Amino acid sequence: MNGRGWIAGALMSLALAGSATPLSSAEIEHRTDYSIRLSGLPVATATFRSAFQGNRYTISGSLQSAGLADIFSSTKGTTSVSGTVSRDKLRATNYSVTYKSGKRSRAIDVTFRNGNVITANMTPPRRKPKNWVPVSSADMRAVLDPISGLIIPSDDGKVCPKTLPIFDGESRMDLKLTSKGTKPYSTKGFEGDVVVCGIRFIPKSGYKKGRDDVEYLRKLKTMEIWFAKAEGANVYAPVYVQIPTKLGPVTVSATRFGG
Repeated sequence: MNGRGWIAGALMSLALAGSATPLSSAEIEHRTDYSIRLSGLPVATATFRSAFQGNRYTISGSLQSAGLADIFSSTKGTTSVSGTVSRDKLRATNYSVTYKSGKRSRAIDVTFRNGNVITANMTPPRRKPKNWVPVSSADMRAVLDPISGLIIPSDDGKVCPKTLPIFDGESRMDLKLTSKGTKPYSTKGFEGDVVVCGIRFIPKSGYKKGRDDVEYLRKLKTMEIWFAKAEGANVYAPVYVQIPTKLGPVTVSATRFGG
């Protein structure tokens, strides 16, 4: 994992997480669209679909570069996750992501059982430098995938403070959420107050120790993530995220949230 890779993965995960929908005995499908910008300029778009039936869920989506794609490497990605809904979390059984950026491509597949990682495969495998912090077996217990982990069931709107133990198939990290109140937000399919959380990135393992961009993200104290309540369900999902970078702020904004 490096800082740029974590940002790209986070943007895809945040966008995908936003497609959470109400739960009922009948299958419900929703679509969610996102705009991803760097310093206000469009760099990518994302479209995602989710389906819930009883306590089972599946989410799938795609992301592709746009706008400044001729300046940065062209990027495309797809991701999917399936699992079960429990009282306080969405718990994945299978998680996968494939992406291509320029000439580089990668595929990751992870299987879980009761929150523990059973298998984790990456193709092609990454070459590990000497200062790589390895992921231990203990690091892969009681974890969440980066998509389901950002969909938070709540009866009272207490989304944060909370610490999310995330494993994305290569890296283990904690995302520490702190409460920053509420703000109004409106987009197609949603209008109302959202829960604002500060977010801290805490690398645990599966990264190159001392890498500048990882250290930059670890020290950041100004990242924010906003959660909206999915209509008809006690589930909160992201509608906005801001990550300051050395090139300017990266933002993900929901242009459609359900509906």
